[in-house]
Amino acid sequence: MNAKTVGDKPAKKSGMQRVLDGIERVGNKVPHPALIFLALIVIVIGLSQILSWAGTSVTTEVAEPATVQVAPEYPQGSSVPGNDAPPAPVIPDYELKHETITAESLLTGDGIRFIFTTAVQNFNDFGVVAVILVAMIGVGVAEEAGLIAALIRKMVKVAPKAAITFIIVLLGGISSVASDAGYLVLIPLGAAAFASLGRHPLAGIAAAYAGVSAAFFVNVLITPADGIITEVTNETIGLVAPDVSLNVTHNFYFSIAATLFCALVMTVITERLLEPRLGRYDPSEAPSDAPVDHQPTDEEMRLESRGLRWSVYYLLVAVAIVSALTFIPKAPLRNPDTGEIFGSSPFMSSLLFIISMLFLAAGLGYGRGAKSLTGSTNVINAIVKTFNGLGGLIFLMLLIAQFIAYFNYTNMSTLAATGLADLLERADIGALPLLIGFILLVFVIDLIMPGVIPKWAILAPIFIPLFYRLGIAPQTVVAAYRVGDGPANVITPLMVYLPFIVLVSQRYRKKAGMGTVVSMMLPYTGIVLIAWTLFYIAWYLIGIPWGPSAPVHLG
Repeated sequence: MNAKTVGDKPAKKSGMQRVLDGIERVGNKVPHPALIFLALIVIVIGLSQILSWAGTSVTTEVAEPATVQVAPEYPQGSSVPGNDAPPAPVIPDYELKHETITAESLLTGDGIRFIFTTAVQNFNDFGVVAVILVAMIGVGVAEEAGLIAALIRKMVKVAPKAAITFIIVLLGGISSVASDAGYLVLIPLGAAAFASLGRHPLAGIAAAYAGVSAAFFVNVLITPADGIITEVTNETIGLVAPDVSLNVTHNFYFSIAATLFCALVMTVITERLLEPRLGRYDPSEAPSDAPVDHQPTDEEMRLESRGLRWSVYYLLVAVAIVSALTFIPKAPLRNPDTGEIFGSSPFMSSLLFIISMLFLAAGLGYGRGAKSLTGSTNVINAIVKTFNGLGGLIFLMLLIAQFIAYFNYTNMSTLAATGLADLLERADIGALPLLIGFILLVFVIDLIMPGVIPKWAILAPIFIPLFYRLGIAPQTVVAAYRVGDGPANVITPLMVYLPFIVLVSQRYRKKAGMGTVVSMMLPYTGIVLIAWTLFYIAWYLIGIPWGPSAPVHLG
């Protein structure tokens, strides 16, 4: 960011400009996430030896079932054993036992053997990679066929003028299922839609950018990110509660409600704060050589409409098949013992796969109808292209898998969680203030590490066991993470799409720069963070389940 000059002297920067410059300088020095996790692995190895030398340990209470003596019963005073009486329900007694947990070094013989012999198994057991690949099959085909972009264009086109802001913001939130489409399609489209209505195009850019980014980790759909975070969470829950695990719907109710709530808040910000500040748009602000967005021809529009119709047909067939496998009595996706659909059932266990296949069906239908994806070879190529784009993420997952495995082996997570839990219990400040503090911590970290997955991979091994020991459910912690993760995305200079957003802004205001975009987005960050945190607090206090079979508090 260059300061404006007056003569030969640079203009004095405002306080906010200096803050943004500082964030940019710090952020530019942050290494690639892969290098961060390599450094963390080295730190864990070295620190494990130091803690082992120091004899670091904690003593905690563990509940174990008591030994039960089983004796035959003789009902009705008979001397002959009988089995006529119904068995009484067994309620096991538990005994509290003290267990001492010590730090284990990775530089001992056993530790070195663990590093060398489990590297492949650590990655193999890390279910996140399989989740990514399965989830992205359907989403990748739908995006490559052009379905996501077509849906965005169609909904913006048919949206009522009075609701256009809310529709654009909401579409931004939903488009996070395939983030590239949200940034690359919706943001230019938001500017064009506002300009066509005589409104300021920069406000359209801000509304679309806020919708895609400020509440990125919530959606009305189950997304690939939900599956990844769920798997990372389950990896860490096992440290303190091996029998507890989450599924991808653990925050589903909260995610839907938060998407709609944040869309409403961002609509108010756009219409009541940003647009009055921007004022009436003057077309002379745009450069004379500003690029013009591609206007689809009549033939392209005809094919797009045909593709959308075909996508609906294919989707309805896929939904009918899944419904037949689920809702018919004794269907294979029901629980074979209880017959339930929601809760503990094959349907819930396969939900992410089902959603991926629904996206696949809709994408195939659109590709065939719009002639954008014809032939089985092109479909396979679309999937391969999607997988090629995941190469960097999969390598990052390899390093994250090793980091979590080493962290668990050394008992450092247990030591940290138990020690901090004891400290916080003595402080007795309550669960809700701790969760609010966690939201703010995530918000601050997001300024220099915007990625959803890398942050959680670092925070989960510490905070999931810590909060669990304090009686706070994992799904409650993940919901708090969602709140803290989004609002800073729109102001951090490390957002990878920020240069593109600046470029789109310059089509309408030739002097626009990074400062222009960040200054527009600051109200979204501050107000969304406060409003969403209050929304989270209200949800927590009322005690609404975060999702199916996902209560606010531990049972």
